Amino acid sequence: MPSPSAPAPRVRRRSRLDQLISQKECRHVTASQDIRAEPWQTGAQVRAAQKRAVRTLAAAQIVGGVGVGVSVSIGSLLAESVAQSETYAGLARTATTAGAAAVGVPLALLAQRRGRRFSLSAGWLAAALGGVLLVGSAVSRSIPLLIVGMLLFGIGNATNQQSRYAAADLAAPHRRAQALSIVVWSTTIGSVIGPNLADPGAGVASVLHLPRLAGAFVLATVCMALASVLLWVWLRPDPLLLARQHQDADKQPESGSSSRAAQVEAAKEAGQSQTGTLRAGLRHLRHAPRAAFAFVTIVVAHTVMGAIMTMTPVSMSEDGANLTIVGVTISGHLLGMYAFSPIVGWLADRIGHLPTAVAGQAIFIASALLSGLSHGSVGIVMAGLFLLGLGWSFSLVAGSAMLGEATPAALRPGVQGTTDTAMNVVAAVGAGLAGPLMDWIGFGGLNAVAAAFVLPVIVFWIFLCRRPV
Repeated sequence: MPSPSAPAPRVRRRSRLDQLISQKECRHVTASQDIRAEPWQTGAQVRAAQKRAVRTLAAAQIVGGVGVGVSVSIGSLLAESVAQSETYAGLARTATTAGAAAVGVPLALLAQRRGRRFSLSAGWLAAALGGVLLVGSAVSRSIPLLIVGMLLFGIGNATNQQSRYAAADLAAPHRRAQALSIVVWSTTIGSVIGPNLADPGAGVASVLHLPRLAGAFVLATVCMALASVLLWVWLRPDPLLLARQHQDADKQPESGSSSRAAQVEAAKEAGQSQTGTLRAGLRHLRHAPRAAFAFVTIVVAHTVMGAIMTMTPVSMSEDGANLTIVGVTISGHLLGMYAFSPIVGWLADRIGHLPTAVAGQAIFIASALLSGLSHGSVGIVMAGLFLLGLGWSFSLVAGSAMLGEATPAALRPGVQGTTDTAMNVVAAVGAGLAGPLMDWIGFGGLNAVAAAFVLPVIVFWIFLCRRPV
């Protein structure tokens, strides 16, 4: 201990955001039970608010997910119909992906400032506006209207993805992955119903005297608008704002003068630019290994899944499979992605987020082996694509829960938004390169590349295991 006469060392004054980063530096833990719940997380009021938030988010995912599902199957048909050219068929997926990528960070920063209720409601409402423009493009055969409509419709994808984070805002550490997984599971219903709205939509279009394909987007628009209303009316109290309120209350000094000083500092921080908050979040990803691992896991999983899923129907068609078989295969893939997520969430909370995420990489490798060595066998390709979806579920659920666990609450929305933006951008690039790559090295070679893509995650995991506690 330094003597009283020794000069005090000079200490650089750090901002509170820097302090938050260092306070939450990731510990080397295996299971989420090793992290204690804060006292406020176990209170009856917070538990009730958490249950209400998860139910509301799940309901909005079911309803809004129907609209998202429409764009997957019918969006390309609408683009081709409006442009009268097959060249524009891929425009729908490109535009919706670009829309989702473009608003990932803005939606997160909106949540940072106004709460989850405001940002998610606004996201679904913007997507509904996109649906209105798409109906208009079908009537007027306007390509610019089609592009703008698809970009806005893509905001529904981003909103759908960010809803999972809202489910974990109030959750105790040992229930974070399970709460998040319930919202992911809810997407199953929309992903199944949405692609099958062509015929009901045709009936709606006939009644409203619209082009046949526009009817499905009328139904999608109604569903997305309803999701916005559900969240605006029933997502109360706002889970992110309530969590922040309790965390701030826990940190309040006891003395009145200190409390006033804290209020002055909080006011200054509230006026910080969103750019500054985002920069602090990026800095956190560079300095917090577990948050960085979660980031890499989510981005790699979405890229591997998108590249293989995009090219599997093409490969199956070349091997002589009919559209019915291709549809069943894709349905099995979606089943793997969403249907088992509550079990995956329970497992992640039970054995830990890190082991569950690594298990997802093992499942990806098994999927690549099956699909790559299938030699045209429909059954093996079906099994491989199912495992592809299951590996994505393990990686996304565990990675998302781990990202929230390893990030301070003040930085969480910005880091989550950055992760989703990176996930969508890199996956879009991967899907775009998958076609030329398959032409060059075949479907087996594409799966080998996908298997190699998970190696950085495994290397990162080994680094975390060897890192001292």
